[in-house]
Amino acid sequence: QVQLVESGGGLVQPGGSLRLSCTASRIFSSYTMGWYRQTPGTQRELVAVITGGGGTTTYADAVKGRFTISGDNAKNTVHLQMNSLKPEDTGVYYCNMDVRRSWAPRENYWGQGTQVTVSS
Repeated sequence: QVQLVESGGGLVQPGGSLRLSCTASRIFSSYTMGWYRQTPGTQRELVAVITGGGGTTTYADAVKGRFTISGDNAKNTVHLQMNSLKPEDTGVYYCNMDVRRSWAPRENYWGQGTQVTVSS
């Protein structure tokens, strides 16, 4: 089992910034970590993910150029720097770890979620 602990959500005005962090209780030889967003009545949607070791990043089109995901391997932590926030960025942000190894079943873990509200 893996525990994902999130921090950094809150209320911010449009145009402002927030930084989300997610720390995993352990990491694996092959995994991705990242953030998904959910609003009432919708499915979780990918915001940004990064491969273990920080080699590759993927962003949703809506956040490209505004959000930056980075990894701190020494601390098993992923950060999401969110700049130029818009009201439509509002939602519950969930940290995710996806583990895929050829010799073991896929594992997928979620954090408890942190609320981000962008409003004036």
